[in-house]
Amino acid sequence: MAKSIISEGKTTNEAIENGLKQLNTSKDKVDIKVLGDVEKRSFFSILEPRIVRVELTLKEEKRPQKEIVLTQEEQEKAKQNLESFLSEFASAFQDEKIKYEIKPSTSFINVDISGENIGFLIGYRGETLYSLQNILTAIAGKEINNKVRVILDIQGYKQKREKALQDLAQKVAKTVIRTGKPVKLEPMQAFERKIIHSKLQDNAKVETMSIGEEPHRRVVISLKAKNR
Repeated sequence: MAKSIISEGKTTNEAIENGLKQLNTSKDKVDIKVLGDVEKRSFFSILEPRIVRVELTLKEEKRPQKEIVLTQEEQEKAKQNLESFLSEFASAFQDEKIKYEIKPSTSFINVDISGENIGFLIGYRGETLYSLQNILTAIAGKEINNKVRVILDIQGYKQKREKALQDLAQKVAKTVIRTGKPVKLEPMQAFERKIIHSKLQDNAKVETMSIGEEPHRRVVISLKAKNR
C-alpha cells in the first residue's frame, strides 16, 4: 500500500514542501491532494492564520512497459476490424460526408476522420473523441492476442488543442510571475496535463504540479520556491 501523509502550512506550497521534507522525496514522486484549509486559533490569539492541509502519497514505482510490436498479420487484422466498423459508422452519417483513413504501424493504428460539421464527434474538450478512441481500440484488438492501441484524430483537433494548451501555459506562467500567486487550471485529460508540464519544465521561474483525482485532476502553476 502506498505511503501517505497529511502535511500543513500557511500556504499550499508551504504545506507541500513540509510534506516533501517528511517523506524525504521530490514533488515528481508524489501525488498531491489539497484537503483545504482549517482555522487554527490558539488560546492567546484569535488572529491565528488559516492552515492549509495537503495529502501527499508516494507514487508506486512503475515497471517499464514492454514495447508493443504488432506483426504484419496483426496490423492487417486490426485494419480489417476497423474498416468493418468505420464503413458502417460513416454510412450512418451520410449528410456529414464522413471520410476516414487507417494507417497501421508496428506500435499503434492511426485513424484520421474528416467530414462536414462533425464537431459533435469531438465534443467538449475532446471527450467524445476519446470515448470513440476507446471504442476503436477495443474493436481493433478483436481476435488479436497482442495489445492493439488506436490513436484517433478528428479534423486535426489534437494538433490544434496542443497548440492552444502550449499558448495557455505560457500565458498563465506570465500571470503567475507577475502576481506571485499560483493558478489552478481546469480539469484536463492526462495527455493534456502532460503538454502543460512539458511546456513549462524548463521555465526558470515557475513550476507545475497535478492535484486532485480523476476525472477532476488539474494542473497548478506556481512560482518556484527561490522566486517567492
